[in-house]
Amino acid sequence: QVQLVESGGGLVQAGGSLRLSCAASGTIFSINNMGWYRQAPGKQRELVAAITSGGGTNYADSVKGRFTISRDNAKNTMYLQMNSLKPEDTAVYYCNAVVTNFNSFRDAYWGQGTQVTVSS
Repeated sequence: QVQLVESGGGLVQAGGSLRLSCAASGTIFSINNMGWYRQAPGKQRELVAAITSGGGTNYADSVKGRFTISRDNAKNTMYLQMNSLKPEDTAVYYCNAVVTNFNSFRDAYWGQGTQVTVSS
């Protein structure tokens, strides 16, 4: 079994910064792609940023230039540095990881989510 635990959410004023972390634990042989998603009230969950095992990244247009995704493979941890936050960034942020276990079984896992609230 694999667990993903997010941390770092909170309340911040517009223009401020937050850093989210997602730590993976459990029966992990390797972690492939990882990503941050968010879901605002009444809206569908959307991809914010993704990173491959080799460090390749892609971002939603709405966060380009403001957010930076990174990962520490040795710690099985992913990060999202969020700068110049806007009220429209308010959402529950979820991490996602594609994990291969020691039996070569691969599956996608989700964290429980962390709330980010940006006040105007």
